[in-house]
Amino acid sequence: MNAEPLKMEASALPPEELEAFTKKLIAALKNVYDPEIPVDIYELGLIYKVDVSDRKDVTVDMTLTAPGCPVAGEMPNMVRTALEGVEGIGEITVNMVFDPPWTPDMMSEEAKLELNMF
Repeated sequence: MNAEPLKMEASALPPEELEAFTKKLIAALKNVYDPEIPVDIYELGLIYKVDVSDRKDVTVDMTLTAPGCPVAGEMPNMVRTALEGVEGIGEITVNMVFDPPWTPDMMSEEAKLELNMF
């Protein structure tokens, strides 16, 4: 799990349905990898927030390991494409944010182990 859990907004969806849908979203996000680092963007801590509306529209706030990352233009589309495969998903919005700046402290223990950072 990330150092800080994803921030989720309140929803009118039943809690069980929202939890199951959220698990599907996370699974999809775990299929997106930073091309320069062999760890998925979720475990890297690049996903700051996922909001799910009552209609299952999804808004993701994400960042990059560095603002000048060579895949900056491609990463939001990679995230959008991964999420499009989630059954029942509505509109998808991916926002690139740089506040707070990403640091290695945001990586999960799994990511740190993968990168031998312990």
